[in-house]
Amino acid sequence: MSDSILAVRGLKRSFEQGGVRIDVLRGIDFDVRRGEIVGLLGPSGSGKSTLLQAVGLLEGGFEGSIEIDGEAAAKLNDRDRTRLRRDSLGFVYQFHHLLPDFTAVENVVIPQLIHGATRADARARAESLLTTLGLGERLTHRPSKLSGGEQQRVAVARALANKPALVLADEPTGNLDEATADVVLEEFLRLVREEAGAALVATHNERLAAKMDRVLRLHEGHLEQSL
Repeated sequence: MSDSILAVRGLKRSFEQGGVRIDVLRGIDFDVRRGEIVGLLGPSGSGKSTLLQAVGLLEGGFEGSIEIDGEAAAKLNDRDRTRLRRDSLGFVYQFHHLLPDFTAVENVVIPQLIHGATRADARARAESLLTTLGLGERLTHRPSKLSGGEQQRVAVARALANKPALVLADEPTGNLDEATADVVLEEFLRLVREEAGAALVATHNERLAAKMDRVLRLHEGHLEQSL
């Protein structure tokens, strides 16, 4: 078994804007190893989200190869790419994107049902994750009745619900105040180590990136790796 959960080779992405070609990613190579939490550091507009969209199999138009948990994404048809994304990846965004008409626990149950879990098992795992994240008394609250930090905790639980091989997080605390961001990030890092294979976390915050195992710096379409 390979030591890498994620292997990216020669990844490129360009856009046309006003008749001008913009090279966002200029041949990216990196790995994320099993059990590792890697920070992806760069200022806004540096291409962090574009890179995560590629790795998350959320958008086409990329050159290069992406291998996730031993599977080469470029060789898969749309159905198998959807299956790989569902079975092997978890996502946390800056904005929580919770389903507003469902409670906190239901937001964590639903992806498990899609994954094939029984309703009883999905409910038990959702309650366990949310309780671990300090939301044991808020299980039946809808997102509108939760604070920003609480909503992001639900998003973290949702991302980890199916024990993904790799969690992709795009500025997961970027919409929170500093004190809340620190708490949510610590909880996120701890749960990733307990519940998932690895994580790639995009941020523009040097202080938060320093809490991770290793940092990749995205600069002018290239990566600089800090071991």
